[in-house]
Amino acid sequence: MADPIDPTDPSHRGSRIARRPGRDDVPAILVKVLLLGIVIGTAIALTPALVAEESWLFLTVLWAVTLILVATYATGRALPAKYLVPGTLMLALFVVFPIALTAKTSFTNYGDGTRNDKQTTVEQIVGSSVTRADDSPQYNLTIATDGDPASGPFTYFLVPQDDPETVFEGTEDGLQEDPGGVTLDSGRVTAVDGYTVLDIKQISAASDALDEIAIPTDSDTFIVRDGTSEAFEGAPTLVYDEDADTITDEASGTVYTAQQQGDREYFVDEGGQRLSDQSWTANVGTDNFKRIFTDSRISSSFFGIFVWTVVFATLSVVGTFLLGLVFAITLNDPRVRGQKIYRALLILPYAIPGFISLLLWSSFYNQDFGLINDITGLNINWFGGSFTAKVAVLLTNLWMGFPYMFLVSTGALQAIPEDLTEAARIDGANGFAGFRRITFPLLLVTVAPLLVATFAFNFNNFGAIFLLTGGGPFSPDNPTAGGTDILISYTYRLAFGAGGVQIGFAAAVSVVLFVVTGVIAALQFRATRSLEDVN
Repeated sequence: MADPIDPTDPSHRGSRIARRPGRDDVPAILVKVLLLGIVIGTAIALTPALVAEESWLFLTVLWAVTLILVATYATGRALPAKYLVPGTLMLALFVVFPIALTAKTSFTNYGDGTRNDKQTTVEQIVGSSVTRADDSPQYNLTIATDGDPASGPFTYFLVPQDDPETVFEGTEDGLQEDPGGVTLDSGRVTAVDGYTVLDIKQISAASDALDEIAIPTDSDTFIVRDGTSEAFEGAPTLVYDEDADTITDEASGTVYTAQQQGDREYFVDEGGQRLSDQSWTANVGTDNFKRIFTDSRISSSFFGIFVWTVVFATLSVVGTFLLGLVFAITLNDPRVRGQKIYRALLILPYAIPGFISLLLWSSFYNQDFGLINDITGLNINWFGGSFTAKVAVLLTNLWMGFPYMFLVSTGALQAIPEDLTEAARIDGANGFAGFRRITFPLLLVTVAPLLVATFAFNFNNFGAIFLLTGGGPFSPDNPTAGGTDILISYTYRLAFGAGGVQIGFAAAVSVVLFVVTGVIAALQFRATRSLEDVN
């Protein structure tokens, strides 16, 4: 007969007898309950706002994430999931979702003048036609915001002139009577808790946005501002027919229909005259992608800029790697004294924020007062020509990038077993021969993926170009393409330049660059597979 199992015997910890929670488990359980409570509470708190905004996708994602976290951590089961779920959620939320959202935006005309949906745009157009009647209610107006005084969102605090004790809070969603936290003085709101009251100067600066605000009432009328301190309630002269998708001007009888003009839709009459310059976000299909390859302003300079982008990324990676490797090999020799001091000095460029370094280096290249010309005795206009500007960009990127490669190479060198290098020396592979045949191939096994990642980073290194040269110098015959522009800086200027913000087009460019970078990186990773046989 077998001896009974002693639960206190450590040798039987893997038996079928379950261990009861002890006092040491109480803090962990409390922390788990607290964190899950925060997750559930956050989801419950955000639900009403998402429902009000009809953001069904975000609402579904919110509760899906909440249920996954609760199902994973509320029980003691699914142990592997406890480690996989956080990383998977982070990957989905911060990598996959932004890529998907960018791809979705690339098929729209979203940008300046088309930031609102069609319903909001129609309401603004109709609201802007509000006219005052002789018996229109008048209000003392105070404009406030809980955001940026220049861009809003704006809230109207209205006091009827015939009832100076009543206060209304007005937004584009409607009116709310008797809001809390309001200070009323002589029939006018002078302060509101949590809001910044705009002064006359701020109201004038935001007048374009304020002119589009029309607050609906329960009687199918709208309240609009009249100057900086008054508002009135009136009826619009424009009426929107949702079934026919038309706007009718009741004063003149003119009917306006939605028609496509370029990449936007406007309400126009029979003669093509626009009712308003306001448009809305709409799906434009692949027009943004066609524009990248068919617009002469882009295609004329695209190939040359693409070649320079590849050259810039390649030389940046090769240069920083070789320089960092030389320093790593030198300081990895045990005969060198003061290794820690030298290593600390070499990583100083890496420790300084990149944008500060770029701005400083930009001043160093000044022809008359720059540090480089003063030290070398040269008189070079570094940013005056394309070639010298490109040399300046490469030198600056070399200075900023080699400390990272130095750290990577140092770690890789120290990870190589000494018995391999010792065996190579015994076999006669001394000096450079041993490095070329033994050390360098083993080094590449470790650093090759990092070199590919660094190439992808430099391929889209917007900061190095924008902060150092601004993409210049520019020629009079082509002011949109600079001598040092890489693809990302060039397309940024096209998408956010003088023509206004074109976020949909910028998203399409980002998708193209993502595909190009991904293809190049895939080819590079495939080329490095031969290193897997090195051991």
